[in-house]
Amino acid sequence: MLDHTDMKILDELSRNSRITMKELGEKIHLTGPATSARVAKLEDSGVIEGYTIKVNRVKFGCFIHAFITIITESIFHQPYLSFIKTQEEYLINNYKISGDGCYILECRFPSTELMNQFLEGLNKHANYKLSIVINK
Repeated sequence: MLDHTDMKILDELSRNSRITMKELGEKIHLTGPATSARVAKLEDSGVIEGYTIKVNRVKFGCFIHAFITIITESIFHQPYLSFIKTQEEYLINNYKISGDGCYILECRFPSTELMNQFLEGLNKHANYKLSIVINK
């Protein structure tokens, strides 16, 4: 069970996972070694699964942000999932959902031409509905 200190650690690490244990300890009122032990415990228990970076994909050259609702013809989704694994350069998230589709893809594309190529390949495995983000 997580206590208040664990929750503060998770909050601070979600803002900046590169913070030093000493700096984190100062923010949560623990010593650096005590903080490090708490973080290790959260990692060992699986509460913290890993650390990552957030990439600004527009600055990376991917200007089109799209959500694609995937509708498969059958309950056999492996052809779609295999196709998606080959397209990871465009993929941000692939959520399995309930409701008006089987999956929702969140993607970024550098151009409409590459998005169209992706959609043509996707259409061999599933039907889709495309929504392009206008503003966040």
